[in-house]
Amino acid sequence: MSTQTVEHEGQAEAQRTALDAWVREVIAWHFDPATGCPFWLQWAEKAGWDPRTEVQGFDDLKKFGHFEDEWLRGGPVRRWVPRAYSDRPIYVFETGGTTGIPKSRIAIDDFRTDYELFSDTLPDECFPKGSNWLMLGPSGPRRLRLAVEHLAHHRGGICFCVDLDPRWVIKLIRKGWMDHLKAYQAHVIDQALTVLSAGHDIRCLFSTPKLIEALANRLEEEGSSIKEAGITGIFAGGTEFTPQWNRFANEELLDGVYMTPTYGNTLMGLAASPPSGAAEGYKITYYAPQPRAVLQVVDPDDADRVVEYGGTGRVMLTTLTKEFFVPRFLERDEGEREPPCDLYPWDGVSGVRPFSALASSTTVGVY
Repeated sequence: MSTQTVEHEGQAEAQRTALDAWVREVIAWHFDPATGCPFWLQWAEKAGWDPRTEVQGFDDLKKFGHFEDEWLRGGPVRRWVPRAYSDRPIYVFETGGTTGIPKSRIAIDDFRTDYELFSDTLPDECFPKGSNWLMLGPSGPRRLRLAVEHLAHHRGGICFCVDLDPRWVIKLIRKGWMDHLKAYQAHVIDQALTVLSAGHDIRCLFSTPKLIEALANRLEEEGSSIKEAGITGIFAGGTEFTPQWNRFANEELLDGVYMTPTYGNTLMGLAASPPSGAAEGYKITYYAPQPRAVLQVVDPDDADRVVEYGGTGRVMLTTLTKEFFVPRFLERDEGEREPPCDLYPWDGVSGVRPFSALASSTTVGVY
């Protein structure tokens, strides 16, 4: 066994010990009548057992079964607010909602914490401290707009935001109104170009694959490029962030501008990736912000079994913060399990895409 392998195993073991300790702390918080939220306190009363005594580590979370996303549809939303935070200002972020009641997640500081941790992964030469940002992505009742804005503030900059309603985009796609869809995308890119041309010295960009490509193409039509527009670093994420698109963007669109892929959602926060350029064959592997969130790749037919490294399975998320506890939520994604790496000594996931068993009912590539 190589020295590097032994070192990685030692780091992974230390992280697992820290994760188990954090699980105990989070469980003690959410199931203490003085600090916990009404939902979980009522859940434990009905379940007839006390997680504070029976959950001593991450593996014990299996006793909860699986978190049901229907629990997040409808209110009252304050049932999710921990009693210890009852006097704090509460945000509510939504996900879904195209057909029916959206899922809601309360938040206080989690979105700030998640993006401050992510900030530590960004190279300062590409995302200079004090630089202004453009947020070119979904707005409305989502955490992304406020989170990217906080990221800019945390790094000493100002964030300029466009207006984008993904629920309207989904409706256009489902109705087959492609001309309307193209017109709406053009409207969004118009907003971005207006901001970029206004002399605000924007150096950093958040956007998604489709919008990055649309922005690059429009700038090319006008005799410019993303690089010539002054952008030096791109924080990107989206359902179609594949290795193939990663290669295309780096070779055809960015002209050396640094881009870091991410995988995130309202429940998890933000999973970052180590370098994913030519040296890595443009492969993208995501690592959750453990211990605040844990991603596992599990057997679709037996979610208690984690697949082997390199194996394909469904993504399962556990969120562990004092604001929000979500045990063993089966995501609408699948991918391949990846081993720990130097930057992230815990499991990762690559090849993230819609879960094949649900893909026919999922609208992807929205923005």
